Amino acid sequence: MFATLSDRLATTFKNLRGKGRLTEADIDATAREIRIALLEADVALPVVKEFVAAVKERARGEEVSGALNPAQQIVKIVHDELVTILGGETRRLRYAKTGPTVIMLAGLQGAGKTTLAAKLALWLKEQGKTPILVAADLQRPNAVNQLQVNGERVGVPVFAPEPGNGVGDPVAVARASIEEAKRKLHDVVIVDTAGRLGVDAEMMSQAANIRDAVHPDEVLYVVDAMIGQDAVSTAQAFLDGVGFDGVVLTKLDGDARGGAALSVASVTGRPVMFASNGEKLTDFDLFHPDRMASRILDMGDVLTLIEQAEKAFDQEQALKAAKKLSGDGEFTLDDFLEQMQQVRKLGSMSKIMGMLPGMGQFRDQLENFDEREIDRIQAIIQSMTPAERANPKIIDGSRRARIAKGSGRQVSDVNTLVDRFFEARKMMQQLARGGGLPGMPGMPGLPGMGGKRGKAKPAAKKGRKRVSGNPAKAAQDKAQQAAAQKDKGAGANPFGAPAAAEDVDYEKAAAALNLPKDFSKFLK
Repeated sequence: MFATLSDRLATTFKNLRGKGRLTEADIDATAREIRIALLEADVALPVVKEFVAAVKERARGEEVSGALNPAQQIVKIVHDELVTILGGETRRLRYAKTGPTVIMLAGLQGAGKTTLAAKLALWLKEQGKTPILVAADLQRPNAVNQLQVNGERVGVPVFAPEPGNGVGDPVAVARASIEEAKRKLHDVVIVDTAGRLGVDAEMMSQAANIRDAVHPDEVLYVVDAMIGQDAVSTAQAFLDGVGFDGVVLTKLDGDARGGAALSVASVTGRPVMFASNGEKLTDFDLFHPDRMASRILDMGDVLTLIEQAEKAFDQEQALKAAKKLSGDGEFTLDDFLEQMQQVRKLGSMSKIMGMLPGMGQFRDQLENFDEREIDRIQAIIQSMTPAERANPKIIDGSRRARIAKGSGRQVSDVNTLVDRFFEARKMMQQLARGGGLPGMPGMPGLPGMGGKRGKAKPAAKKGRKRVSGNPAKAAQDKAQQAAAQKDKGAGANPFGAPAAAEDVDYEKAAAALNLPKDFSKFLK
C-alpha cells in the first residue's frame, strides 16, 4: 500500500548520503521532496503541513548539526514524526471491570465491518476471551447470514434474533444481546451495525441510538484504507455525530496510496488500534505505529514476523528439525516439507519477505513471485516413496523419471529440487554447528580453507610455540623459553668461543692463531 511513498522517501534520503553536514538548501530540498511524497500518497494537506514543519524544525537544530551522520539523523527524524502522526503508541482495548465488555463497530457500507467483526472475535478468542457476535445490521441484504457464516468459521456464537434484510429493530437487538451475553457468560460483546454508501442523518441517528442502548466500552470506527481523502471527512462526520474511541484500518493489503491511514489518526485525534491486511480471518492484529513507520521507510517489521512465526510454528517440530541439523539424526525431505508447510501458515512468501529490512529494492521480484512454485515443490516431494524422502541419495535416473511423472513435472525440476535440498541442508548444518557460511573467507571447514571437517590439522611451523591462554602459564612458558635460549646461545657461539668465559686463556688462544709480530699490541 505504501510502495509509492516508500520509494519516493528512499530516493530523497539517498541524495543525502555522503554529506558531512547539511546546508540550509539541503534541508529545504529534502523537506520539499518529503512534502511531494506525502501529497502523492494522498495524505491530507493539514497533516502534510504539520509533518514537514516538524521535520524542518528538528533538522535545523543541534540534533542534526552535531550528528556524525546527518543523513541517518534525518531518517530518524522522519521515522519519529511518522510514528507521531500514526498515533504515537500502540493503543490496546479497554475491558470493563464488571459485566461483559461491549465493542461497537461503526463505519460506511463496504468498509468491511462484518468480516472485521469475525476477525476481531477470533483475535479475542486467541487472547483467552469468550466473545459473542451481535447481528445489528438489519438493512444490508444477507448481512445477518454473512455474520453467521463467519461466526461459524471462527467458532464464535452469533446472536441474531431478527432475519435482517430490512426486518427488525437493530436497537432492540443490541439491547437484548447484553442480557444474552450475561446469561451465557460471554465476557465480550461485538456489535456489528449498519452502514451506508454515504453519511446521512438516519444512519447517524441509528448508530447513536445503539450506542445509548448498550453503553459500549469501545466504539471502533472501521475505515477502508483504499478510499483516500474521503476517509478523513467521513471519520470527522462520525466523530461529531456518534463519537468513537479508536480506528480500525481494513484492506491494508491493497494497492492504493494509503494516505487515509496516515491522516485519520492525526485529523481526528483518535488512535489507530487494529489493522486488517488480508482476506483470511487471521489477517488481523494490533496496529503498532512504530512498526508501520519502519515499513514505510523500508526498515522492515521483524517483530511482527517473529510474533506471527511464534503463533504459526509448531515448537516441537522446530526443535526436532534443529536437533537434526546440529547432528542428532539426518535432516530429510520429510522434515523439509514440514518446515515449508509451517512457513505457508504465515501467509504469502511475498508478504513474509516484505517484512524484512531493505526488501523494498526487490519489490518487483516479490510482486511477481509465483506462490504456486511451493505447491509444485510439495507435489514433487509427496510423489516420492518414504525411503526416497529419508535418503534422497538413492534417487537415481529411473526414480527421478517416476517422480516427475507422478507429480506432473519435468525430470529437470526433480533434479533441481534434489540438488538444492542437498545444498540447503549442507549450509544449514554448517550454521547449526557454528561452521560459518560457505564462501566466507577465513571460516573453518570450507573448501580451500584448511580442508574438510575432521581432517588432521596441519603441523605448526618449525620454531613456533603454542601460547597458552592462561596468563600465568604463558608468563612461565616465556621465562623457560628465554632461559633455554640463553643456555643454547652460550654453548654455541658462532665464533667458536667456549661456553664459560672465565676459563678462557687468551694468551694461549692468541699464540695458537699464529698472528703476525707486533699484532699483540692490538689484543691489550
